[in-house]
Amino acid sequence: MDFNKLFQLVIAASLINNFVFTRFLGLCIFFGVSKKMETAVGMSITFTAVMVVSSALSWVVFTFLMKENGLYPGYPDLTFLKIIVFIGIIAAFVQSADTIMKKVSPSLYYKLGIYLALITTNCIILAVPLINSGENYTFLESMAFGVGSGLGFALALIIMASIREKLELADIPAPFKGMPISFIIAGLIALAFTGFSGLITL
Repeated sequence: MDFNKLFQLVIAASLINNFVFTRFLGLCIFFGVSKKMETAVGMSITFTAVMVVSSALSWVVFTFLMKENGLYPGYPDLTFLKIIVFIGIIAAFVQSADTIMKKVSPSLYYKLGIYLALITTNCIILAVPLINSGENYTFLESMAFGVGSGLGFALALIIMASIREKLELADIPAPFKGMPISFIIAGLIALAFTGFSGLITL
C-alpha cells in the first residue's frame, strides 16, 4: 500500500486541483451557502461525507457490477451506463442524509434548504466517481481522492464564508454589493490557489 500516493491524492484534490478554485465546479452551492459560517460548516461536513461514501459505493458498483469480467469471466461491459448509475447512487445516499439531518438537526436542515437537495446533481459529487473510474484508481485511492475533494470544497466554503461575513460590515460601493463583490473575491482566491500548481506531480 503506497501511503505516499494516497497523501498526494488528498493534497492534489484539496489544494492543487481544487474543484472550486481551479476547476470552477460546484459554484451554485459555493455562492449559495457561503453567506454565513454556520451554514458553510454544515454544508462542508455534509458534502465531504457524501463525497467519501459515494466514492466508495460508486467504486464497488463500477468495479464489480459494471466493468467487463467484473464478477466472472464473460460478464458484460456496462461502463457506458456509469453516469446514470453514479447519479442514482448519489441520489439515494443524499436522500438518506437529508432524512437523517432532518431528524438530528432540524435547524441546520432548514438553513441549508434547497442546497441540500442540490448535492444530488452537484457536478463535483458526480465528477469524483467519474474521475476515479477514468483513472482506474484502487478502492483506497478512490477514497483518498474523495476525501481530498471534500476537504477542498470545505476549505473553499469556509474561506469564502469568513470573508463574506466581514464584508457585511465593510463600506462597499453600491454597484459591487452582493454577488459582484463575491465573484471578485472568488477570482482573487482562485488566483492565489494557482500558487499550488506544480507542487505535486502524480
